[in-house]
Amino acid sequence: MTRVIIRPAQRQAKRGNGVKPPRRAAGYVLAGGRSSRFGSDKALAELGGRPALARMLDAVSGSDARCTIVVGEREKYGHLGARCIPDRWPGEGPFGGIVTALLQSSADKYGYHWNLIVSCDMPFITAEWLNHLVAHALRSSADVMVPKSAHGLEPLCACWRTAAVKKLRTLFDEGVRKVTDAMKQVHTEVLDESVWKRFDTKNRLFWNMNTPADYEEARRILEMPQT
Repeated sequence: MTRVIIRPAQRQAKRGNGVKPPRRAAGYVLAGGRSSRFGSDKALAELGGRPALARMLDAVSGSDARCTIVVGEREKYGHLGARCIPDRWPGEGPFGGIVTALLQSSADKYGYHWNLIVSCDMPFITAEWLNHLVAHALRSSADVMVPKSAHGLEPLCACWRTAAVKKLRTLFDEGVRKVTDAMKQVHTEVLDESVWKRFDTKNRLFWNMNTPADYEEARRILEMPQT
């Protein structure tokens, strides 16, 4: 599918025209992955005295997402205070967690049209950026709203339309496991740097922790005196 670059100059849809606005997004944080390169459960790795997952839960809760749910085991993460749902396909990568989240929303009585789905291992994501991302999604007709950084698409910090779950589940059942491969098969809109750069003044908004060295670097940065 053709990806569309969304720029701030585009006009927003006018309100007050009699069209009922869509419900706000649900929020999901992916936890409980293999963390094979990390060596331990990075969701529980402490940053600034708190688990990485707890920090991300705060960021998602501070956005315009109406609820925040962890895709991961309640036995591991329930003590952090968020609702947990099990990944339907543990060990199959983040795409399985994304489909799990969409299936949950498709059955939810509140009828959320959109889902903010993020990984727990991005310590510099902010509520302000997530709120901006959700706002773009709520005005979009796409199936996926994803930012693109200098490293490429950032599929683990994206918004997904609940109605796309049937197509995405089919792709998963057919063997697709790479999230960006799934995005190619649905209507995906891409937010370029002109949209998100003002939330990334220190060039690390989408930085994530894949290794122990990444973790130590994140700790070092977070423990530095704020200027």
